[in-house]
Amino acid sequence: MSKTLYLNRNTAIINFNQGFPGQTVSIINSESYKTLLTAFINQTSRHARRRIEAYTGEDVVNELIEFTRQLHVYNLEDIKHPLSNNLELVERLIEEIYEYWRNYQRCSVLHLGKKSPSQTVNFIAKDTEFNGRILAFYRSLQEKVQGRKNKIYRQLKAGTNASVSVIEKASQIPSQYDSFKNILFVDSVLLHSPLILHPKTNKREGHFQETFENPIENLWLSKDDFYCYPAKVGSLLAFVYFHKDFIFSGLSLANLFELATTEEIAERKPDIMVVFGHKEDSDEMVFHYDKENEMVVSKVAYQEKIEYFGYMKKMILTSFNVAMMHRSYLPIHGAMVNIYLENKEKYGVVFMGDSGAGKSEIIEEIGNLGDDKIDHIDVIFDDMGVFMNHDGTIVAQGSEVGAFVRLDDLDRGLPYQAMDRSIFMNPESSNNARVIIPISTHLTVSSDHTIDYFFYANNYDDKIGVNFFDDLDEAKATFVEGKRMAKATTHEVGITKSYFANPFGPLQKQEMCDVLIDEYFTTLQQNGVKLGEVYTNLGVEGRNEQSLKDSAQAVLDLLTK
Repeated sequence: MSKTLYLNRNTAIINFNQGFPGQTVSIINSESYKTLLTAFINQTSRHARRRIEAYTGEDVVNELIEFTRQLHVYNLEDIKHPLSNNLELVERLIEEIYEYWRNYQRCSVLHLGKKSPSQTVNFIAKDTEFNGRILAFYRSLQEKVQGRKNKIYRQLKAGTNASVSVIEKASQIPSQYDSFKNILFVDSVLLHSPLILHPKTNKREGHFQETFENPIENLWLSKDDFYCYPAKVGSLLAFVYFHKDFIFSGLSLANLFELATTEEIAERKPDIMVVFGHKEDSDEMVFHYDKENEMVVSKVAYQEKIEYFGYMKKMILTSFNVAMMHRSYLPIHGAMVNIYLENKEKYGVVFMGDSGAGKSEIIEEIGNLGDDKIDHIDVIFDDMGVFMNHDGTIVAQGSEVGAFVRLDDLDRGLPYQAMDRSIFMNPESSNNARVIIPISTHLTVSSDHTIDYFFYANNYDDKIGVNFFDDLDEAKATFVEGKRMAKATTHEVGITKSYFANPFGPLQKQEMCDVLIDEYFTTLQQNGVKLGEVYTNLGVEGRNEQSLKDSAQAVLDLLTK
C-alpha cells in the first residue's frame, strides 16, 4: 500500500512503512491529516460547513491545518486566526473530528524486512506508540481550547483498533499460481479487544456455487491491495487472500483459525486457496476442485455486502468441506463437545443442524445446568467439523479454534468464555448481532475424537427432550432432509430444507456426499453411536423460554443416569 493513510467507507489503514509521526508537528504537516480533514468536511452538513467557512473562507481544510499549527505552537491569546474568535465552535470541531476518526475501523500495517527476533516487539511497540501519540495530540488541542487540564481521563485507543505485520515468505504454492507469490503473508496480528466492528450488513445471502473452470488460475493480485492470511483450518492449510478494504474480516480470522508458521508455509503445499474481494464485473462466489494439485480454489468477487464476516468464514469452510469430501471424509454442519463428568466418564456429543437450529445454545444450557455434575467441557467444533472413517471406527475433528455466534439467543449473563478477547459485530443490533470468541486450541480441534451421541438439532417441532431413531433409514432421512425454521440469520425465513443441513459443499456435491452418508451412518450404527434428534424449540412461535433448558436437561440426564 503506497499511501500512509488509506480511507474506504468505514475502514482506515495506516501504513507505518510510508510514514510514522515522530512528533505532533509531523501529524499536523502530514498528508494523512489533510486526507482525514478533507473526508470530514466532505461528510459535514451544508449548514455546518457554512458555519465553519464564516471563519475560514472556502479553503476550509488548509485553514483548519493552519489553525491547528498555531494552536499547537502559540498560547491561546496569541493566536491571530479568525477561528480563535469562536472557541465554542473550535472545541466542538475538535471533538467531532476526533469522533469521526474513531468511528473508522482503524488498522496499522507494518511490512517487515529481513526476519529478526525483535520484530514482533517492534510491531507492537510502534502500534502502542502511535496510539499514545494520537491521543496526546487530541488532548493537547482539546485542553488548550478549554483552558484547563481534564479531571477525568478515559484511556481509549485513539490510534488503531488492530495492527498487523506482513512479510514475504517462501511457500509451496503450485506453479500455476506463481502470480500469487508476490503477496505478503500476515505474520502477526494485534487486536485491541474487545474489538467492536460495525459492518453495514448483518446477514449472508445466497449460496456458493461450484464452477468447473478454475476461477483464480489467471488472476493477478496487486501487492498493494491484497494480503494473505495463512490459516490452519482443522488439519488443512488454507491461504486466504483478502482485499485491504476487508482487512478487518481478514484479521477477524485470528479468533477462528490459528496462523500457520513460517516453517509450515515453507514446507507444505496449501490444501485451499481463497481470493476474497477481487474487483471485477461480477458477483461470483465460486469454488473449484483443482484435481491436478489436489486442492480447492475459491473466489468471492468484490461487493460491499461481503464485509459481513459470514461470507469469508463460510467460503473458507465450504472449501474445507469440499477438500474433505475428496479425501472420503464426511463434513458435519454442527457442533461437537467432549463432556467430562465429575465421575471421570467422558462423552463425545455432536449436534447437527443448519444456521439457527440451536446447536450452540443447547451446549450452553447443558453447561449451565450441569455445573454440579460436569467437570469440564471441551469444544471440538462449533460450526463445521468432519467425520473420518479410520479402519471401521468413526472419529471427529473440528475446523476452527473459535466460534462465530449470535448474541440474540445466548444468555447474555453467561456467554461462552473469553469475552475480553472477543470481536463483536453490531452488538447493539437486535437482529443477528454476532461475536467471534476463541474457545479451543488447534491441537484439540485437529485431533481425533470418539463419538457417543449424534443428534439432529430440531428447532421447529413443539416438543421437549430427545428422540432416538430405531430405524437407520429414518435417521438418515431426517439428517439428509436438513429441515429447520430459519431465523433471519441469512436471507431465508420460515421452514426451509437444505440437503444434509449443509449448504457449504455437500449441497453442491450431493452425489459424492450421498455415498459418504450411506457409508458413515452404517458404520456409526455398527460403532454403537446413538442417533437421534433433540428439540431446541428456537424456531417455535411463542416458545417457552424453559423449553430449551428442559431439552438440555434431557441430554444431561442421558449422560449422568
